[in-house]
Amino acid sequence: MFDHTSRYYHCKTATFETADGTEIAFIRRRFLPKGDGMPLLTEISIADGDRLDLITARTLGDPQQYWRICDANNTMNPADLTSEIGRTVRVPVPQMETDGFAVINPGQSFLL
Repeated sequence: MFDHTSRYYHCKTATFETADGTEIAFIRRRFLPKGDGMPLLTEISIADGDRLDLITARTLGDPQQYWRICDANNTMNPADLTSEIGRTVRVPVPQMETDGFAVINPGQSFLL
């Protein structure tokens, strides 16, 4: 249902049956990991004009992976991470989950 790089890729689907018998499919809740327990790639000090998508593109190679940085910093609102100049933002080592285990992506290079 979701691309393998999506934060929802490993979320299970479920169905809800309404009173009239209609079944509604939905994605189960995604629980945020503990950010301080994630392996750290680098830390970035926020400068004027920084945007999370640009930081993510530069460090992880894909601007759509901004959610990984949000997870590593225990926030659900991406704008919170760049709203304060000088704030230090944790950038995690990209991981892929397989059968409940986190695995560091082998052979991936990063620009810092």
